[in-house]
Amino acid sequence: MKAMVYYEYGSPDVLQLADVPQPTPKDNEVLVKVQATGINAADWHLLRGEPFLVRLQIGLSKPTNPILGADVAGVVGAIGKNVTQFKVGDEVFGDLSSGNWGGFAEYVCAPETAFVLKPKNLSFVQAAAVPMAALTALHGLRDKGQIQPGQKVAISGASGGVGTFAVQIAKALGGEVTATCSTGKMELMRSLGADRVIDYTKENFTQNAHRYDLILAANGYLPIGDYQRALTPKGTYVMTGGAMNQMTEAMMWGPWLSLTSGKTLTNLLSLPNQADLVFMKDLIEAGKVKPVMDKTYPLTELPQAVRYVEAGHAKGKVVITLTA
Repeated sequence: MKAMVYYEYGSPDVLQLADVPQPTPKDNEVLVKVQATGINAADWHLLRGEPFLVRLQIGLSKPTNPILGADVAGVVGAIGKNVTQFKVGDEVFGDLSSGNWGGFAEYVCAPETAFVLKPKNLSFVQAAAVPMAALTALHGLRDKGQIQPGQKVAISGASGGVGTFAVQIAKALGGEVTATCSTGKMELMRSLGADRVIDYTKENFTQNAHRYDLILAANGYLPIGDYQRALTPKGTYVMTGGAMNQMTEAMMWGPWLSLTSGKTLTNLLSLPNQADLVFMKDLIEAGKVKPVMDKTYPLTELPQAVRYVEAGHAKGKVVITLTA
């Protein structure tokens, strides 16, 4: 089968199209013929082997798994003898990041628990945009953020993959949502249901009179002290992604600031699980959440696609297509 592989850490230039053996499902696995696969920030972090600590998990000097790609939508082509949830021909989508990844290929094998049936109202391309970004937003808002109906919620960096899902999920869970984005994306935020939209190129949302019960930094760009100031007395700040210095601040200073201020300032490590993917599928089929699509690229143009995502200006999700 065809796959995009990398055998050394580096820029997207190290990605190359190769012929590799088609995998065979183990007893608890399904083989999926990939129709589309989403790109996430995690892909380019692993591609570059940055931050360096990730190499302790994926290979110190070179990657142990040469095929990236976690978000997959496709058709079940074969099943292991112990698989009970799916049959050949089922249309599925899932997040492979808890295993060996492998989505940037024509076929992939993963445990059946990595997949659920594809939402009926989404194409394969749309479904491939959902898993990692949507679950990150869900876990940040519901699990870490403990969002409650009626709370004032700010989504910082709302126009990217995680942010566009966060705006919609926060509304679906009853929040009053303020979204921050650049000038050209404000109308998109309103279309997703944001109650208030702030152009971060003209205004720092943490420096006005508004205070928030929950701030989710989908693409954090401000010092942690700014977010702390913008919280209500018992508010919560959750960092899900952004510049390395912001993530480091959340890890190093978040616990101390939480202890001394009465507010909660933390970061999120989101792990996929089947139950929450079903939860997102239900929200999507109910029409409460939809993926926002920016661009699609064929598998052969994966390096260009990764560069585009890494630049940080994508409006929603970027997806790789594998259909002939």
